[in-house]
Amino acid sequence: MIVGVGIDVVDVARFMATVERVPALRVRLFTPDERDLPDASLAARFAAKEAIAKALGAPPGMSWQDATVRRVSGAQPVVEIVGTVLARARELGVDRFHLSISHDAGIASAVVVAERDT
Repeated sequence: MIVGVGIDVVDVARFMATVERVPALRVRLFTPDERDLPDASLAARFAAKEAIAKALGAPPGMSWQDATVRRVSGAQPVVEIVGTVLARARELGVDRFHLSISHDAGIASAVVVAERDT
């Protein structure tokens, strides 16, 4: 059963200009494993985190650090959640996320489906 769907689109150049202007954002928005990714991949991770929040109803107080997007060679990216994101997912009964991310022509995008077993 689908609990929620989220989508987000990010202009890579604009996003990276903001990150360069406010360096603390890199630490605030991304886990240590994500911080040194190429610009387009970093923007795609941000889009994924936004899409995850939207799929969970975007409750206040969720931490960006509590969701990590991992690339798995030859497979879909994987969402790992802890803390505030895990708590909200449990509250909604979410058992898994389906995530698709892409970046091309200066745009990064992500779609997330939050699902629970019936």
